[in-house]
Amino acid sequence: MTSTNIQTPIGSLMRDWRLRRRVSQLDLAIEADVSARHLSFIETGRSVPSRAMVLRLAEALEVPLRDQNQLLLAAGLAPAYAERTIDDPEMAGVRDGVAQVLDAYHPFPCVVVDRTWNLLQANAGTALMLQNVAAHLLDRPNALRITLHPEGMAPRIRNLAEWRHHLITRLRREVTVSGSAELAHLLAEIESYPGGMEPVRDLGGVAVPLELTADDGTVLTFLSTVTTFGTALDLTAAELSIEAFLPADARTAAALRQRSGQTT
Repeated sequence: MTSTNIQTPIGSLMRDWRLRRRVSQLDLAIEADVSARHLSFIETGRSVPSRAMVLRLAEALEVPLRDQNQLLLAAGLAPAYAERTIDDPEMAGVRDGVAQVLDAYHPFPCVVVDRTWNLLQANAGTALMLQNVAAHLLDRPNALRITLHPEGMAPRIRNLAEWRHHLITRLRREVTVSGSAELAHLLAEIESYPGGMEPVRDLGGVAVPLELTADDGTVLTFLSTVTTFGTALDLTAAELSIEAFLPADARTAAALRQRSGQTT
């Protein structure tokens, strides 16, 4: 028995992305500076778009780079963006940049994740966050599983319902923007974990804090910040996120520095 891989037509894919973005044909045509008639012909398969047209429409719809490649392939064109492994010699600049960011944040926790939240790298300060995390969660570590699984960090997160609300809302947004089946499956799994969902109580704050109890009972409060490679032309680099957890108060900063042996 053999199976046939049927390629979804470019017109159908383009229409799916337009509907996902909730944009009308006319609005997209105006944004991409093309005629609405030509766009209609593309979506119905009466016209095959050029490479430049695919990329222009994809940019207007804010299609992720990985999916831009799929659009090009569906149009019978070569993909625009390469995908190298992080160990590839041509990725040396990316590796060096990531290492510098991780080192710069020490002793504050900082992690590197890919597009599905798999944990790729972490600095020494992250060890504090991984205390008492079950071994099976570290075999193929995923940042969301480690954080919200009942055998992960969840029992030590004092504001778990708030932090769950923050992360799940963020993940839902990523699922909507990307249309990724992998992220959708991850979302369903994360939503099944216990812990509740509670919007931030004090909307006067500057950001959602992470309140984590350390092994000695100290409550550490963090604010997170995310760094990405905004001009990346490689899929691996474009899909990397570096998330740092900065102390939200002087007590947390002092505790982290003391644990790392720093005196200032």
